[in-house]
Amino acid sequence: MNEVKDKLPSGIEIRYTEPEDGKYLREWLSDADVQRWFPMDDQIEIDDAVVRWIAFHRYKCSLTILKDKIPCGIATLYLQPYRKLAHQCEFGIIVGKGFRNLGIGSYLMSAIMHLARENFKIELLHLQVYAENPAINLYTRFGFKEFGRQDFWIKEDNRYVGRIFMERFL
Repeated sequence: MNEVKDKLPSGIEIRYTEPEDGKYLREWLSDADVQRWFPMDDQIEIDDAVVRWIAFHRYKCSLTILKDKIPCGIATLYLQPYRKLAHQCEFGIIVGKGFRNLGIGSYLMSAIMHLARENFKIELLHLQVYAENPAINLYTRFGFKEFGRQDFWIKEDNRYVGRIFMERFL
């Protein structure tokens, strides 16, 4: 991970996620602008998602990016518990409001891909994203390709929202 840290601009640092980062994740997921890109519907579901997401900190497969010492994004590898699946994993990433379009997501993507490849020997990373989410541009820039789609994934206000499955070999 030192290779990635050496390339970060002043004021930006990346560290392993800590349990205390859950309060930031909860805040980000509770934001109405962010909620539209995640399937959680209320505070109970958000709290459950935070517990699940942050729990991966104990495996050192989750990274938090900070700007001027303030957490502004988290990326987590959802490691597989079975050897036959250990070569691949899904990941999640979120960047807090006020920190988007500053390159934070790109730094975090680089770091989580490096962590996956170097520390966990992951060969294939994959993700799922709402079909209308602008983050698709970030994933495409990092070489992720669509490999599937589910058009009727979420139903909100009598409207269906699809999801796209994307993957990339490391």
